[in-house]
Amino acid sequence: MVKKFSMLALAGLIALPAVASASGGANANDLERKIEELSMQLDQLKAQMAEGKGGSGVSQADFDDLADSVSDLEDRSDSWDLAARVKFYGDFRARHDYYNADNIDGTSSSSDTLWTNRFRLNMRVKATENVEFKARLAMYKAWGMESTPQGLGGGYPMWDGNSTRQPSDNALRVDRAFVNWNNIGGAPIWFSIGRRPTTDGPPAQIRMGADQRMATPVSYMDWPFDGISMGYAYRWGSEAMGTGRIRFCYGRGFEDGLENDDTDANQNDMDFAGLSWDVMKKGNRFINIQSFMAFNVFNYPSFQSEFINYAAGFSPAEGGYGPQLDTGNIVHNSIVYQDKIADLNFFAVGGWSITDPNSNGMFNDYAGMGAAEQMAAMGMSQEMIDGALDQMGMEGTPHTDSENGYSIFLGARYDINSIGLKLGLEWNYGSEYWIAMNPGHDDMYLGKLAARGNVYEVYGIYDLPTGEAISKYAKTFIRFGYQRYEYDYAGSMDWNMKPYDLDDAQEVAYLNSFNEYTGRTTVESADQIYVTFEAYF
Repeated sequence: MVKKFSMLALAGLIALPAVASASGGANANDLERKIEELSMQLDQLKAQMAEGKGGSGVSQADFDDLADSVSDLEDRSDSWDLAARVKFYGDFRARHDYYNADNIDGTSSSSDTLWTNRFRLNMRVKATENVEFKARLAMYKAWGMESTPQGLGGGYPMWDGNSTRQPSDNALRVDRAFVNWNNIGGAPIWFSIGRRPTTDGPPAQIRMGADQRMATPVSYMDWPFDGISMGYAYRWGSEAMGTGRIRFCYGRGFEDGLENDDTDANQNDMDFAGLSWDVMKKGNRFINIQSFMAFNVFNYPSFQSEFINYAAGFSPAEGGYGPQLDTGNIVHNSIVYQDKIADLNFFAVGGWSITDPNSNGMFNDYAGMGAAEQMAAMGMSQEMIDGALDQMGMEGTPHTDSENGYSIFLGARYDINSIGLKLGLEWNYGSEYWIAMNPGHDDMYLGKLAARGNVYEVYGIYDLPTGEAISKYAKTFIRFGYQRYEYDYAGSMDWNMKPYDLDDAQEVAYLNSFNEYTGRTTVESADQIYVTFEAYF
């Protein structure tokens, strides 16, 4: 059979690499195979023309042009291979927030319009068959601001544990950057090192409108850090159980730097180490158990801030930060179960935190310690001070007892696919001594999973009818929601200060006196409304 060619068909083949690169479709191997097929067809046509067979519909001049084009395609195939190995994709989010908080002293704090922009650019590169580099750059800023707006980030400036996770300036920073070495020795074992994917972990993807898991740890652990992991993947051998994987993770939460003759012996590097076990994954059903320890936990991180450096000269009882200290260790455990039945997504998460303080203490009663300092300045004896503090139910020395905290987190989302609408609700509760390790939370003002009390949230996601997708990553939607915070105890992701009981009039009075002296406020309840416009590309 005589093969007939056209310049239009060849033009389509020449354009194919550019289209494939833009859409994330055909790879370099597919293109090389097509070139080989076309070369074979040209050889057949050349033989037919040499034998003088007609009907091919191609003149000698057209044939020479086709041959030159195929040769050019072969020369360009190396560059196609490079382009096929490097993939870029990203997302943009514009967000508006309304926030109002009622404080325990009867005052309120509010912001009726906070606008932010967030841009993230992802990159994936295959270096070898089993080595891959992944990265994500991020810019996150408030409209009309080149620094963190007041009240965000717990009042702290940007630091390593919230970099790219709270609004700052318009710099494009490294959010994630790590190398994976997969299939080590031909076994289902991998090693990974770099800036870890440790934010927006399960089940956060359900509320955020993502199609898949966005990070390794459960969302109680929402802390950007650098580290390593090594894992093993397996199949259960049962169709109902699917697959699983277990990984050991290690990372650094704070680098203390060079030590000089014990002059900073009270401060050390803060590290994380533990296990994250995807017990099973089958379709939408997923179970994960996570357990880790934070070693040498700091009382506050290192900042490049004149104000923080100034406040370091005053003790916490005086309203300052005091010197940087290790406070001890924290053990953190959690379990998550998520599934989907028909159009209903749902999950249940439980958390357990355990403190192991050193002599500097955790959950210190700063109101009591401040009162003790004032009584000592008045010349009272230690016996008199201890007696007075006992009568008032206060503690004047560091709290060195181990404390247990608990949290439960439940949620569901119903997808109405016929109109592109998803409706969800979530509730979480934290006990008196609960600690969530989540300075990288995405709740703008208060990290809801760190709350010692109740947080309720209702939300919706509407997929916008924006036409046919050009990229396989493409989606555009609006996300809107309402959050209600009701605190039972003071503090949020704070292991330094005692979680004062906000239903106890005496403790509230002590805390108000301390806040008045130190210039702080304590939130009792808060309402937040948010709307986002998000585009993935």
